Amino acid sequence: MVLDPHRWLELRRFRGLYESGALSLREIAKETGLNRRTVAKYLSGETLVVPPKRAANGRPRPRVVDEVAPLIDAMLRAEILLKGAVVHERLLAEYGFAINYQRVKMYLQEARPRIAEELGISPGQLAGLHRRFEVVPGAQAQVDWGDEGKILAHVGIPEVYSFHMTLSYSRDPFCCFTTSQDLATFFDCHRQAFAHFGGVPMSVVYDRTKTVVRRHVAPGEAVPLHPEAVAFAGHYDFGPDVLAACRPTGKGRVERHVLIVRDHVLAGRAFSSVEEMNSAFTAWVPLRRAKVHSTHGEVIGLRAVRDHMALRPLPQIPYVVAQRHLRHVGKDCLVVFEANLYSVPALRVRPRQLVEIRATKSQVSLHSTASDHRGETLLAAHPRAVGPGARVVDETHGNGLPTGAGRRVTAGGELPAARRKEGQDPGPGSLMALLNRSAATRVEVGRRPLSVYDELTGTRPFTTRPSTEETS
Repeated sequence: MVLDPHRWLELRRFRGLYESGALSLREIAKETGLNRRTVAKYLSGETLVVPPKRAANGRPRPRVVDEVAPLIDAMLRAEILLKGAVVHERLLAEYGFAINYQRVKMYLQEARPRIAEELGISPGQLAGLHRRFEVVPGAQAQVDWGDEGKILAHVGIPEVYSFHMTLSYSRDPFCCFTTSQDLATFFDCHRQAFAHFGGVPMSVVYDRTKTVVRRHVAPGEAVPLHPEAVAFAGHYDFGPDVLAACRPTGKGRVERHVLIVRDHVLAGRAFSSVEEMNSAFTAWVPLRRAKVHSTHGEVIGLRAVRDHMALRPLPQIPYVVAQRHLRHVGKDCLVVFEANLYSVPALRVRPRQLVEIRATKSQVSLHSTASDHRGETLLAAHPRAVGPGARVVDETHGNGLPTGAGRRVTAGGELPAARRKEGQDPGPGSLMALLNRSAATRVEVGRRPLSVYDELTGTRPFTTRPSTEETS
């Protein structure tokens, strides 16, 4: 039995999946549209790949796409990176050729390098092109951030971000909105996504975000992962897959999903909180799952059922990622973290003492660096502030500090009743009268000439002009 080269190209990418046991013959036959027996014979090595059949005169038989090949070549000469879907659409709309899209796509694979060589374009200039890949159910998810800007600025939240995770096989989406992109928030969004899907994929694709990659390295070198990312991936039993630098096409499924959410969930709407935005996405998910995806041609929700069933189970105990920082305690028993102030008990700290901050997405706990007599280090726990400039204080933490309740201030007139004896008015010569402003004005002061002080000290008075007796 011989196999057409086009069919061979279609089946070639499934050989590795079949040999590894990831896909069965029935599933491959369903994906390719071929008979299961044909797939079995090909994968068992009984088939041969031969060139296209030739006519009686020895020339290759004309293909359907050969009729429109000059038009496609002309389009590529005008724009070498023109997409296959656009070429197919223009052939139908402008020239009336109802040709199969797959034939156009396969012709572009051979025509694009040829036209590029004619135009003198090097292969490096075709970097915008990429090879499409498919995965088995439950094998992969892709993660990305979206910046939604000042959508909640009117309620005092300066920035809002969207976290996206998309299952690569079914394109089943997840999204949640946050006010931060820090480590604790990043992996808390992972836990929400895994709960949304009901399991954990075998691998998760990331770009080189600092919450996953500890530092950037040269191409070809091993990427050092963040310790918390390694611990989180080990707890949930998935493999982190970090893309090369500047390769957004490696996670094109989730990149596209960021734009879809903006168009279908956020566009033309006003929100007053992050929770309201999350509720809007949850209400839109059934509509998205009811769509037929343009790439795999199936209803997203039906394909997602197979995807969810292949996911690994969630662990019984969730892994909570906490940011850890060291900060000094101020003289006012407040600790600064992310431009916000958090209080600690005054009786358990001293000024300039170092305390450890453990911050999750929703809570900030402050710990002493040394345990007390009971072996505890926790000093205080507060809800995490949203936005900068907040002051999160527990009033009981000030117990033991001076309150200023014993201070007294008088503005003149009578002294307070508690400070004088009953029925006794301070006289003008008493010490208490001097402390009272109105009584001090009635104190009599003795008057005497200055010569009295000269006689007491034995000195002569100072004069500006000497007398005649002293100069004679």
